[in-house]
Amino acid sequence: MAVSLSKGQKVDLTKSNPGLSKVVVGVGWDVNKYDGGNDFDLDSSVFLLGENGKVTSDSDFVFYNNTNGGNNSVVHTGDNRTGAGDGDDEQVKVDLANVPATIQRITFTITIHDGEARNQNFGQVSNAYVRIMSEDSGEELIRYDLGEDFSIETALVVGELYRHNSDWKFSAIGSGYQGGLAALARDFGLQIG
Repeated sequence: MAVSLSKGQKVDLTKSNPGLSKVVVGVGWDVNKYDGGNDFDLDSSVFLLGENGKVTSDSDFVFYNNTNGGNNSVVHTGDNRTGAGDGDDEQVKVDLANVPATIQRITFTITIHDGEARNQNFGQVSNAYVRIMSEDSGEELIRYDLGEDFSIETALVVGELYRHNSDWKFSAIGSGYQGGLAALARDFGLQIG
């Protein structure tokens, strides 16, 4: 039975699941009826952050054009350009035992590709969620449904895995940003166009 979280809640992942090392983080969403004439493409991205809350290099930004990070301990499985259908729209595999010691937090985000140029925002998105499953068993361990609290935002930080002593925990964040991926990346220490 999965632990269902609300915004701001934190839950232990590895202490309550002894031996758990390989997890799959799935994100999903539905796009409301939208007739703006452009595709509505949401993307999941992952930032591997050090002690200071920043990436240490460009390779610590994992997304559809850089699918491996943290010495291959974090792997993005590919881009879903429509969000159609049930289940996870995009997934990231994380091998917690092999995440480099310099990485303290693994932050999961969803952004709208060209959202500002296309006048698209998270007010037009529903049923957004993040969930963590055991890669070995497929069992859903943690789920966070983000709700409908967003309007003009073009980027969301949905949650993060973080180290606590020798264990990994998950924090349900659910924070919206304006400025899309570029604004998020700047906050995490990257400069992108």
